[in-house]
Amino acid sequence: MVNKPKRILVIGGVAGGASAATRIRRLDEDCEIIIFERGPHVSFSNCALPFHLSGVVEKEADLVLMQPEDFEVKFNIEVRVNTEVVSIDRQSKELSIKDLSTGELYKEPYDKLILSPGANPIVPPFEGLDQINLFTIRNVKDISKLNTFIKNHHSQDITVIGGGFIGIETAENLKMAGYNVTLVEATPQIMRPFDYDMVQILHKAIVDHGIDLIVNDKVLKFEKDRVILGSGRPIHADAVVMAIGVSPETSLAKEAGLELGKTGAISVNQNFKTSDKDIYAIGDAIEVYNRLLFAQSKLSLAGPAQKQARAAADHIFGRPVNNTGVIGSSVIQVFDYNAASTGLNEGLIKATNMQIDYASVLIIPPDKVSIMPGAELMFFKLLFEVPTGRILGAQAVGKGNVDKRIDVIATVIKFNGTLEDLKDLELVYAPPFGTARDVVNFAGLVGLNILHGCFRQVYVHQVRDLVEAGAYILDVRPKADYDKAHIKNALNIPLGQIRKRYEEIPKDRPIYVQCKTGQTSYNVVMTLQHLGFDNIINISGGFMALSFYEYYNDLTTDREPIVTDYCFTL
Repeated sequence: MVNKPKRILVIGGVAGGASAATRIRRLDEDCEIIIFERGPHVSFSNCALPFHLSGVVEKEADLVLMQPEDFEVKFNIEVRVNTEVVSIDRQSKELSIKDLSTGELYKEPYDKLILSPGANPIVPPFEGLDQINLFTIRNVKDISKLNTFIKNHHSQDITVIGGGFIGIETAENLKMAGYNVTLVEATPQIMRPFDYDMVQILHKAIVDHGIDLIVNDKVLKFEKDRVILGSGRPIHADAVVMAIGVSPETSLAKEAGLELGKTGAISVNQNFKTSDKDIYAIGDAIEVYNRLLFAQSKLSLAGPAQKQARAAADHIFGRPVNNTGVIGSSVIQVFDYNAASTGLNEGLIKATNMQIDYASVLIIPPDKVSIMPGAELMFFKLLFEVPTGRILGAQAVGKGNVDKRIDVIATVIKFNGTLEDLKDLELVYAPPFGTARDVVNFAGLVGLNILHGCFRQVYVHQVRDLVEAGAYILDVRPKADYDKAHIKNALNIPLGQIRKRYEEIPKDRPIYVQCKTGQTSYNVVMTLQHLGFDNIINISGGFMALSFYEYYNDLTTDREPIVTDYCFTL
């Protein structure tokens, strides 16, 4: 029998702390609960902060979800804002607290303590930080400070540093508000949850909407109202937003002697209990178990934080907790494109040196019946384990409901599903919503063909080398499409003529077959294999995927294009 605590203190609000406190109240009506929040707001939409810059979220007040008095009236929970917890005395089970409004210092005892301090924006000690107007985005106060400054100072040129979620959303909303925006990312691509081939669609969307996107060039230093990059390029900036990532807020935990994990975040067990039996920790400050990497990792997402909050509260009151680990699922809107991902991607597999055999599928089907209004193509990439067919991860980019498809894959991964499961999923269908064989079913079928060795394929990142090596590339699109744009030196035999003209195709060398999206070319590959060809290879994603893959680098470098022109629509 668990002794019910009489007094539970929570450090930090927002997604984790506020959720834990309200769950505790639902479990126990008599327990005294106090939330301490260093800032002026205890419950706000952290993920919606950048949208205030463009007016999508019109009023600053709309970002605040609940006031302290709401917690008091609705849940009988006391909230103390503008209050900083200075230290934790584990032996006495007591907090030292400072009222930031009055400067008063006082102490509060606890039976159980929940840490939800979140994470802090990373600001490296660059030379010249005092020479720029620097901003970070963590809370409502931060976004208000940025918004007020750029309006009052009639700012025009704003540089955003960092191509993660906050950086992309901030850059987009600043551009929508009419500012000249430069986005700088030190690595070769934005948005690490997506592979390099998939993210090129987002690169194109960003530059097409007038943002100066600079990748693979890091900040060297700052000068007066200027950002100086490692390449030597200067960028004028009336304001600079630093969004290169966050670091777990662990100072209180560290000073209290709580154990930190391998990642530097607070170490917790399967019940989100720290190394102290009376202290729990949740949210961005902790490390979590990634069930696909088989390792501890950091994950700054609101959804997992709320699940952790419920689990910690349940465990305090003796309820069982089933901690299945995380897989990392996320979604973002980049102008008119939506992009979602879940699980592993190729970049993560390589970066962590995972010893795993895998293969991938890239398909570009319509997200609903193509004759329906609003139908759009969806770029969908699926990773699976070889030889088991176990689903490892997926990414989707398009103008339609990518989140729906990735949610399906995330569910399949959670239940250790395979390509066979994906093929057999029975999903809803009507022409305005999807296709009878949904995108995820289609991906499962293609994956099974690859797994079973029905055909071979190469990927868009390999095509440039093939072209430069003089490979035989067979374009099976209609001649009109070929004449508009094609891979240089590719030969054109449309699908309808293949069976009559196949003798023109050599059998003594590899033949790489390409259509618009990779589906027609697959049919040609199968036909030619039946006609006695044994070295036929499909170009995954076809000419459209290749166009997106090549475009941004062609635009921003001096290299020669391998296509006569690009194709971005059907």
